[in-house]
Amino acid sequence: EGVYFHSHVDGAKIFMGPEESMQIQANLASTSAMAFDECPPSHAELSYIQHSVDRTTRWLERCKKEMARLNSLPDTINKEQLLFGINQGGVVDSIRIQHAKTIADMDLDGYAVGGLAVGETHEEMTYLMGVGTPANILEAVDRGVDFFDCVYPSRNGRHSHVYTNHGKLNLLNQKYELDPRPIEEGCQCPACRSYSRAYIRHL
Repeated sequence: EGVYFHSHVDGAKIFMGPEESMQIQANLASTSAMAFDECPPSHAELSYIQHSVDRTTRWLERCKKEMARLNSLPDTINKEQLLFGINQGGVVDSIRIQHAKTIADMDLDGYAVGGLAVGETHEEMTYLMGVGTPANILEAVDRGVDFFDCVYPSRNGRHSHVYTNHGKLNLLNQKYELDPRPIEEGCQCPACRSYSRAYIRHL
């Protein structure tokens, strides 16, 4: 049916299923909505991974139906919201490939490679949702991925970490407090053209 979990705010028991997930995302009026799925541990038992993927497929069918219903309502904010199905299967090639074929047949707006970057080795992680480092992105683009979903940029930004061609900088370090240089010297992006390391550190 869905999942039960406890609120991190007050411990209240909360239910979430495909329909609830679509309703929340419709209320947010995001450009894209992600289907409700289960992300099993990549090295779980083969039988569990298969059952999990089958469950994700059933939930995707319900998501698609609920999105169509929501988009028929007069008060839905974004009736053009896109639905992305999420490919699962751990690191089991046969299950992942079959699931990709199954969800591709559902004629969705987009497809995400999910369920990786959750404990497997770097060699096993090839392309996926949740990828964020510059090197990961370049590797994924080389494999055909053209869209990324990750907290990495905003999380690192909150911690004052920036990437340059010479490696990562932690702008909270004292040595950047009065540094008038841009993050990346010679870069023509708006941040580097207009602001110093010191000012970005101040922010």
